[in-house]
Amino acid sequence: MNDYDALRDYLKKQHLPEFVLTFDEIEAIIDAALPRAAHRASWWDSLRSPQEKMPQREACLDGGYIATRQADGKSVKFKRIPKPR
Repeated sequence: MNDYDALRDYLKKQHLPEFVLTFDEIEAIIDAALPRAAHRASWWDSLRSPQEKMPQREACLDGGYIATRQADGKSVKFKRIPKPR
């Protein structure tokens, strides 16, 4: 189990097409502090360097969402990945 399995499981239970979580809320979900790198938008970007495996990105994608750090630098928007028809 990696540090972000709890985030993946949380996302799998969501039904909203998109929503925002603060870093504090994410830390409560994973029961750990996010690293300083989480304040960089690229750390969350699910579409950047897909060959570069990052546990937080994998958790979001496995949970069915694309994550984007918000401009406030303290929250992340999760947008549901459209299901193929």
